[in-house]
Amino acid sequence: MSGKLQRVAIVGGSCAGKSTLAKELSAILHLPHIELDALHWGPNWQENPRTQFLENLKSATSEPCWVCDGNYTFARELVWARAETLLWLNYSFPIVFCRALRRTIGRVVNHTELFSGNRETFTLSFLSRESILLWVVQSHHRRKREIEKLVQQAEYRHLNVIELRSPAATERFVSQIRT
Repeated sequence: MSGKLQRVAIVGGSCAGKSTLAKELSAILHLPHIELDALHWGPNWQENPRTQFLENLKSATSEPCWVCDGNYTFARELVWARAETLLWLNYSFPIVFCRALRRTIGRVVNHTELFSGNRETFTLSFLSRESILLWVVQSHHRRKREIEKLVQQAEYRHLNVIELRSPAATERFVSQIRT
């Protein structure tokens, strides 16, 4: 199976594990990793200019092989048009929310540095309207319905869509790639 994976887009709900899976596949397949969050966020959680983001993304996806993770609507046309495989982490809300909570607590406690020097803080994560946890609650079901519709559209029929409905299914998929 690993010979078939050359341009892979990974989508799913926020905190489902897209970046973690992308890093793992990137290492196994020896492919560049394109993390949309890293292209999107500048220092102090400021969004990079959209034109800069899209120029950087266009350059990265013009390469013959890559693994890209993220759900940015304004990047979809570019990424999905160039991808060959779409991995959809379609996990249940309880799984994703538990992952989000565990990850957020860990990042706050450990002062984990993310892209562009950003860090999650207690205030941002638990007391803000910008909370990733609130975002997971607000976006999970909407994102699922959106992806369900998108993968049926004619312009994305070229994609080999692989829907992974549980962490165990994802582990089995990765095990197949390793062999």
